[in-house]
Amino acid sequence: MAADVHEWISFDHDGDTYTFDATFLLSNWSCIYGNGCPGIGETPAPELELGCCSWGAHFTGKKDRKSTLAKAAQLGDGEWEYKAEAEARNGALFRNDEGVWQSHVVDGACIFLNRPGFEGGAGCALHQAALRRGESYLDWKPEVCWQLPLRLDYHRDDNDHLTYILREWKRRDWGAGGDDFHWWCTEDPLAFVGEEPVYLACRADIEALVGEGPYGVLASLLAERATGPGVGHPALNRDRI
Repeated sequence: MAADVHEWISFDHDGDTYTFDATFLLSNWSCIYGNGCPGIGETPAPELELGCCSWGAHFTGKKDRKSTLAKAAQLGDGEWEYKAEAEARNGALFRNDEGVWQSHVVDGACIFLNRPGFEGGAGCALHQAALRRGESYLDWKPEVCWQLPLRLDYHRDDNDHLTYILREWKRRDWGAGGDDFHWWCTEDPLAFVGEEPVYLACRADIEALVGEGPYGVLASLLAERATGPGVGHPALNRDRI
């Protein structure tokens, strides 16, 4: 069997086409941040609990950036370990050498990332604040941060027909920088330990990306396939290749 085989589901909905990576969405991938995640730095360092935050947060546009800053302004000292650091730097964000807005990186990771030992708990300060307030983290975090490990692409053909493509986020999606990661979670069995398939565990994320209607069709189709043999996720098939 080839090294990276995925099965796909595709259907039309309200005039557009939707294509989904069925192999990944039926897998039991789960975020293991704080539960042995080695991080994406140069060497494995689960004890640092940096996850995939080592490069700082990036943004899809001005609206995303302004929304994140508005939420960050609501964080108290006990919720955000590096709040004073952000104030000292005249803000949590800056334009990098490529002219792209991102969050500052402090001690090897995003300025919004609380570290082990912090009174408010380790993890994204924005994510934790949302949960503490009974709100959705989708409304608090930068879009790329909550979308991972899902990626939504789209293609418009010569006849102006739109096709949305939802798949797993691969190392290559980070560009050349992805080659520097010593580890990426969708490539390793270590992260395939969830108790339910991705399409159920990440329902809110998928609905936010494609809408409730397409998600409903997807969920129905995947439920029918869940009991079938399938090809299995490549990260779990390496010993059989």
